[in-house]
Amino acid sequence: MNKEILSDFHKIRTILRDYVENGTVAGSREVRDEPQISIRPNTSNITPLKKIRHCNAHFFAVDCSTRTLKRANNWGIYIFRVSYVTVKKRNIDWGFKERVQAAKGDSHVRRKILQETRLQLESEMALTLLPKATENDYILLDGASYFGGKRKFNSLLYEKCEQEGIKLLSISKQSPILHDNAGRDLIATTCMLASHRRWVYYPVKKANIHEHLYGDISIIKLCADSPRAFRCDIMSYLPSHDISSLLSPLSTISEDPRCIGYPIALWLAHDFSNVSKVKLFQYRKQVEKELEDAGLLEVLRQEELACNFADELHGIRDSLNSEWI
Repeated sequence: MNKEILSDFHKIRTILRDYVENGTVAGSREVRDEPQISIRPNTSNITPLKKIRHCNAHFFAVDCSTRTLKRANNWGIYIFRVSYVTVKKRNIDWGFKERVQAAKGDSHVRRKILQETRLQLESEMALTLLPKATENDYILLDGASYFGGKRKFNSLLYEKCEQEGIKLLSISKQSPILHDNAGRDLIATTCMLASHRRWVYYPVKKANIHEHLYGDISIIKLCADSPRAFRCDIMSYLPSHDISSLLSPLSTISEDPRCIGYPIALWLAHDFSNVSKVKLFQYRKQVEKELEDAGLLEVLRQEELACNFADELHGIRDSLNSEWI
């Protein structure tokens, strides 16, 4: 191994040691749509969750995927597949809906457009599930509890769940905006502080509808055999005096070995939202026929060529394999 690589490794160790010991400097973080949340962890906010072995509730989950059919520097054509899953004990039901959409703008602009479309499709799918749900049931969303306005869930979903008394929770696969007072990852810090096998840290931050945050932010660890914990937003209309009783039933769906520690209903919704390669090719062929009939295919294909050479150098020869958003 040459001296330059060894020097690089030394710099990496130095940088990460400084991060672990001192955290990050205020103002050095990436600017995000969702504001950074930094708190000093308090162990008194960590309470145990019970292991529930039998639960009669239905768990409904919704997720949406986006795949690229065609893209250039200033536009893209995408397929959305939104799926739902219902889990009750060992019984599973599921379904999906697909949409195709074009988006104009650079990759940053398109990312925001696609995010907004996904959240609206997920909101619409969740609304169709409400007639099947009772006040004993749970609806699980993937993400944070931001409702109303651009790139947020539809507030009608929140209102309907509140009216029906349905337990609406949003659980994030990751939440990089949560930090401890030193700027380190708050979820990781809390895991180091917790002494219970299953637990909830509540609250990290209370809901603030004026900021579009409709849920109280918490951190949950649902399985004793899993090292992972997740952000869980608890809608503000749900009772806060007994959070353990509200969240403990999630332990019944969080021990599947495919995603241990994460609710299986959300994992399945994510898995079922994937579109097969065969179907992606079929959709792209249909899109290209539409563009050819409109006399647009050749000029747009030239724009694709102007965009994708760097991808080809990295071994990505098809837009179906690129630009996951």
